[in-house]
Amino acid sequence: MRVLDPSDVDQNVPAAVRERLGGMLERRLEEAEAADPVFAADVAGRVALFALDGGRRLRSAFLWWAMRGCGGGAREAPRALGVAAALELIQTCALIHDDVMDGSAVRRGRPTVHVGIDGQYGTAGRASPCGTFGGAAAVLAGDLALAWADDAFAEAVRGAPAEERAADAWRVMRTQMVAGQYLDLHGQVTRATSANRAMRTAVLKTALYTVGHPLALGAVLAGASEHTVGRLRAAGRSAGLAFQLHDDVQGAFGDPATTGKPIGEDIREGKATYLLAVARELCLRDGDHAGLRLLDEAVGAPAARARDGDGGAPAARAVDVDHVLELLESCGARESVSRRVEELCARGVEAIADAGLSREAADRLGDLLRDACGRGPAPGRPARPGTVRDTAATADAVDPAAATGIAGSVATAAVADCVDSIDTVLIGEAR
Repeated sequence: MRVLDPSDVDQNVPAAVRERLGGMLERRLEEAEAADPVFAADVAGRVALFALDGGRRLRSAFLWWAMRGCGGGAREAPRALGVAAALELIQTCALIHDDVMDGSAVRRGRPTVHVGIDGQYGTAGRASPCGTFGGAAAVLAGDLALAWADDAFAEAVRGAPAEERAADAWRVMRTQMVAGQYLDLHGQVTRATSANRAMRTAVLKTALYTVGHPLALGAVLAGASEHTVGRLRAAGRSAGLAFQLHDDVQGAFGDPATTGKPIGEDIREGKATYLLAVARELCLRDGDHAGLRLLDEAVGAPAARARDGDGGAPAARAVDVDHVLELLESCGARESVSRRVEELCARGVEAIADAGLSREAADRLGDLLRDACGRGPAPGRPARPGTVRDTAATADAVDPAAATGIAGSVATAAVADCVDSIDTVLIGEAR
């Protein structure tokens, strides 16, 4: 058996994780085939393809470099790759279920799992409690991905010195991720408009799950102290918020060819995003009643959520979405949120630099954080091999020196208040 050299993985973490994931999924598919060939082809095969094909492996990279930065080496490397593969599978579960709940037709530029299954069987118009046959089958696909994720995690940490600590972190991560997803749904049905509520949802659903917990898991696997783990989780929370706010802006204004999702999907679905919440606060401040009326009528409106007859893409009134996008520009919401991305990303990178990691790991993590927020590597340092670059969006980058005005102060206060309150509520979080 080949001994894993961590320095080889350092050169391209996403590729190493994909290789580990591929071997694991090959065994799972054999088990699925033995259970039933139709199930294996329709459900298990789609889960494997989704996990292997696409995605930036951000969570895996954060975990790996936290492990390396806390002194992890050849002994910890196989376990780290195993947990990284588990993270990819739990992300597969989250995205498949998210697409069903949102009724999304496209993911990563291709039909979502439920749309693909409905297309295969011609069941797009046949309603069920989960929407269609494809929706029900996609729920099972997500469940299978979660089961495989838990199996992969258990196998990776079995017998490790940090097994119990890692299991505790894994459990907290799963619970908070589901809580965030529920708040996302709850915000849509209740038409929530609070910026603080939007930020709390983003922290639970994305910031901790995408950055904070992977960093903590990597540090735990390396045997780091609770103090170091807490500092990394807190750094990840700030950077993860920057990642989600950047994603919100890209969801509204990004190129679908790059984002893999239609422009304005969050607007159509009535997502209680921070971007929309800031727009509402700015309209209230300025007495822009027409803007408020547009947000009330167009965001998540039935006309915008209607779908064409074959269950495909939203049959939204494009003019409504265009008007909301114009408002996000004119009221200053896009500019304000983009500056928040800059500030939170810088805060996260600074916290990583002060966390006591090895210099190379701190630099790599800093570049990954900037990449995730569409900011690129630090000035004067080229992109490193294996760094995951989000080429989609630098469009929302704003020069901090040029971005002035009252608009930013509204969002700044909301971010600071929300992050501070979350610090005191979420268990196990260290400043």
